[in-house]
Amino acid sequence: MIATMFDPTRCELGEGPLWHPGRGQLFWFDILAGRLLTREGDDTRHWQFGGHVSAAGWVDDNTLLIASESHLLRFDIATGKREDLVPLEADNPATRSNDGRADPWGGFWIGTMGKSAEPGAGAIYRYWRGEVRRLHDGITVPNAIAFAPDRSVAYFTDTPTRRIERHPLDPGTGWPSGPAEPWLDLAPAGLVADGAVTDAAGNLWVAHWGAGRVAAYSPDAKPLLSVDIPGRLSTCPAFGGPDFTTLYCTTAMEGIDAETRAAEPAHGQTFAATGVGQGRAEPAVLL
Repeated sequence: MIATMFDPTRCELGEGPLWHPGRGQLFWFDILAGRLLTREGDDTRHWQFGGHVSAAGWVDDNTLLIASESHLLRFDIATGKREDLVPLEADNPATRSNDGRADPWGGFWIGTMGKSAEPGAGAIYRYWRGEVRRLHDGITVPNAIAFAPDRSVAYFTDTPTRRIERHPLDPGTGWPSGPAEPWLDLAPAGLVADGAVTDAAGNLWVAHWGAGRVAAYSPDAKPLLSVDIPGRLSTCPAFGGPDFTTLYCTTAMEGIDAETRAAEPAHGQTFAATGVGQGRAEPAVLL
């Protein structure tokens, strides 16, 4: 199956798609342009931020939690008002946020990385009940943060390793209950993992940067199916639509030369494929 264009806006680094279940609306980011985007009817709307923004969770029908390059902040959709909640490596101007997702307990996992992808410059954190706690350090490009629907494990990757890890979680609190373990080695297939999301059955849908596709893997790491994404630099999937059977995927233009950008306009656009899987609503973040 090949996804079709959902929005023509070309993002330098499209990322962080989030379907807001209360609003019935997709939000996503252009990290390098410092923009949050959405569709309202036939129109594309965007909000400009003063620095990098990369990922979000929904709080209520009018509020998002957004990861910027220095804070987790509260964002009012109606007014555009922003309020810093907690710092996120605010004392380190060399790093920014990257991939993130709400967890089933109302927390929010977020990764950081060097602005030039310096090796080992980043980390993965969890925000919960007003506290930010570091879970992993020495991360180069944090990605594929997702959670099993039965609350048993979290997934994540450090993209250059070509390996997705699986982290057992305490079912009561969502904090890691043991060390992370290798789950899926993508090196033999020549692939890397970017963003990821789980569906209602617990399968992990992974965007493969550079391969122009999103692939689904079963809980025991077996490949199931894939969806072709016209933008070669596919970055992150999200399920949405009225019944959560539409798979959205953001893409990027980062590093693509001007001639290729002109000849292949799909790069940086956002895409959708219907009827490929059964997703579910993202949990709300509890502030």
